[in-house]
Amino acid sequence: MDLMRVFGTTHPVIGVVHLLPLPTSPRWGGSLAAVIERAEQEASALATGGANGILIENFFDAPFTQHQVDPAVVSAMSLIAQRVRALVDVPLGINVLRNDALSALAIAENVGAHFIRVNVLTGVMATDQGLIEGCAHRLLRYRRELDSGVKIFADVLVKHARPLGTPNLTTAVQETIQRGLADAVILSGWATGHPPTREDLELARAAAGHVPVLVGSGANADNVAHLLTAADGVIVASSLKRKGQIEQPIDPQRVSHFVQAVRRALEPETSDLSLGYGSSYPNPNESPTHSYEQITQPSP
Repeated sequence: MDLMRVFGTTHPVIGVVHLLPLPTSPRWGGSLAAVIERAEQEASALATGGANGILIENFFDAPFTQHQVDPAVVSAMSLIAQRVRALVDVPLGINVLRNDALSALAIAENVGAHFIRVNVLTGVMATDQGLIEGCAHRLLRYRRELDSGVKIFADVLVKHARPLGTPNLTTAVQETIQRGLADAVILSGWATGHPPTREDLELARAAAGHVPVLVGSGANADNVAHLLTAADGVIVASSLKRKGQIEQPIDPQRVSHFVQAVRRALEPETSDLSLGYGSSYPNPNESPTHSYEQITQPSP
C-alpha cells in the first residue's frame, strides 16, 4: 500500500472522530442532529489543524456488540460519514466497533471513504465482549464482491483484548498480512491512551516488510517523534481532546500542536517533501510497557 497515494504523505496523521452515542446504544441521547453537529465540528478541527486523514468510529456506543451492530447504527454512521466527507477534503476512514468490518466496508464504499479499521482481522481474541474471531475470510470476499478499492487497516493483538494462545508479535503481524491480506497494520498499547513500545514497533516494522505499520493509540506531541522512528504513521484521538480528556471534544490547538511535532520529527528526512496538507487524493475505487515477543501471559 502506498501511503503517499492515499494521504499525500509517507507519514500520515489520522485523527479520530469519536461519535457521541448512536441510536440503540445505552447512552443514546435521542438527538442525531447533536451527534452530527459534534462530528462536523471535530472533523473541521482535524482538517484545519493539518491532519492527513480522519477516522470515524462509534466510540461512545460502549458496551459494544460482539459482532454485527444494529442497522440503526449503520444508517447513522453512513449519514454522518457522508456529511463529513462533504465538509472536509481529507481521506476518510470508518471503524464500526467492536468488529463489524463488513458494515464498515459497506459504509466506506457507499460514502467514498478510503479505508476501514478492523480490530480483529485474524486469530481469536478474548475481549470484554466475549471471544471475537477474525473476519478476514468474509471481509476479503465481500470486498471482492463489491469490487471495492477501500483499504483494510488491521490491528495486531488489539488493545483491550488478549489472544487465545500466546502468539509472538512477529507471527501475528505476518499472519495478518500474509493470511489476512491487510493493507496496513496497526499496533497499539494495552489500552486506549497507552502507546506501543519502541521495541514492539521495531519488531512489527521488521515483520511487515513493505506493508505500513501505524501507531494505534497513545501518541501525543511529546512522544510522537520517538514513535515515528519505527512507525509509518499515527492514529490519534485522546491527546487531541480538550485537556486530554477522552470525553471532551477535539481541541483545534492541540491538533495543530501535534501536527507541528510530527513535522519537526520528520523534517530531516522530508525537508523537501510535503506532509500532504491540502493535497488532493485519489478516489479509493480507482485503484503498556512490554514487548509482545516476551509475553507469556497476555495483558488484561
